[in-house]
Amino acid sequence: MGLATRALDHFQNHTTDMAPEPMQMPVEAYTNQERYAAERERIFKNLPLALALSLELPEAGDYKAMTVMETPIILCRNDQGGVKCFLNACRHRGARLCEDGRSSSRVFACPYHAWTYDRDGSLVGRYAAETFGELDYSQYGLTELPCKERCGLIWVSLTPHAHFDLDEWLGDFAAELDTLALTDWHLHESRVLKSPGWKITMDGYLEAYHHNLVHGKTVGKHTVGNLLVLDTYGPHQRLTFGRKTLGDLKVQEKSAWDPGQHIRLIHSCFPNLSISGILGDHCLVSQIFPGPEPDSTETVQYILAARPPETKEQF
Repeated sequence: MGLATRALDHFQNHTTDMAPEPMQMPVEAYTNQERYAAERERIFKNLPLALALSLELPEAGDYKAMTVMETPIILCRNDQGGVKCFLNACRHRGARLCEDGRSSSRVFACPYHAWTYDRDGSLVGRYAAETFGELDYSQYGLTELPCKERCGLIWVSLTPHAHFDLDEWLGDFAAELDTLALTDWHLHESRVLKSPGWKITMDGYLEAYHHNLVHGKTVGKHTVGNLLVLDTYGPHQRLTFGRKTLGDLKVQEKSAWDPGQHIRLIHSCFPNLSISGILGDHCLVSQIFPGPEPDSTETVQYILAARPPETKEQF
């Protein structure tokens, strides 16, 4: 109710939440190779990254293999219902255990020499072990990466043994993410987009200034241009924007308001996650992964539906 009230106030006064003053950034902040390399190392390889939706791994043995900033990983739901993350590399000669994608498996077997690992990453078998010599299996499990499941998302640090306090990192934003109930949604489709640098891409999720121009035939048809309510949670933020029906609230008693019909939310979690369109019957989850060069970024998007769509037209 409070968000709808703030949005309606902006609508009536033709205003929007704004920074205290304009900010200018030098082009080099987006294009400098040395700075970009430092951002990849200090930000993306050290901070918790949202790498998957919990709903992608619903059952024990379900896994998702992916390559994040040239690092091949496996996310796997184990027999206890938890999620583990490993480097997708056999501890013998470093061969990839599986190709990128989602599937399910009882074990992970190396295609080169058949070293075999269970869902917890433990080494459980070797081809022709009697010809290889003695080996302490406990010392040759898959390399594990810090991983936690929270708020319907699976979070990982790409650096083994890194400091990983997700409660500290999310702070009060965790409660905000919990309200989205992401585990109750249904995956409709996913796609991969080639994008410019990660900061340019992320900037687009942090404002509504472009809605009516860039998205004029889609979301811009239904939203009020350049109207934004901003709430920050440390480095994370929630954006509220108004639908074109927002003005209807002017003639309704507050007790009769249904805010979900008149506003939409965008939740952005630094440095790589945006969840757009919450309060509607579908939403868009975007993950941003910087490539090796400042102008190379990959954006992975998931379209989620509040109910399982039976046909594309229905969605």
